[in-house]
Amino acid sequence: MRVVSGICKGRPLKAVPGNTTRPTTDKVKEALFNMIGPYFDGGTGLDLFAGSGGLGLEALSRGLDKVIFIDRDAKAIQTIQDNISACRFEDKTEVFRNDADRALKALIKREIMFDYIFLDPPYKLQELVRLMEKMDKANVVKDQGIIVCEHSFDVDLPPSVGRFSQIKHEKYGIIAITIYLKSNGE
Repeated sequence: MRVVSGICKGRPLKAVPGNTTRPTTDKVKEALFNMIGPYFDGGTGLDLFAGSGGLGLEALSRGLDKVIFIDRDAKAIQTIQDNISACRFEDKTEVFRNDADRALKALIKREIMFDYIFLDPPYKLQELVRLMEKMDKANVVKDQGIIVCEHSFDVDLPPSVGRFSQIKHEKYGIIAITIYLKSNGE
């Protein structure tokens, strides 16, 4: 596992010990960022089921200003912090150990809005639609913001969820990527 492109290109990343997380492969990461970027001129991201932090770190390497990483696993949090240090992104990140719902509640309270949200929950706990509905209701995604969902290839997500419309869907073996764009509040 490594950072694929940007200012930290080639930097190796640690994986979370054990088999509780499933890191996004470099091939899928490259394809995903080619769909939404591939590079950014600033912006704020949320890596909600962060695991090793690979997606958020890739986004920072490609130009996002700040990323908030959230995972509920203590080993994942330590791995994320180690990977942030390896990339020297301490001043561009926040890391929290929490479950997705509590974390969203805290972010809503802080009135933070995101340009990019990366959702890669455990495949057996597929909660993508419910989480997007909650994000839509709470207005945590900026207009023209992007939500990237990584999920099992056999999960079919709806064409729209609230103000989020599906703009891309690709399959890579057993993994699928579905990307949503938030339309202006009309």
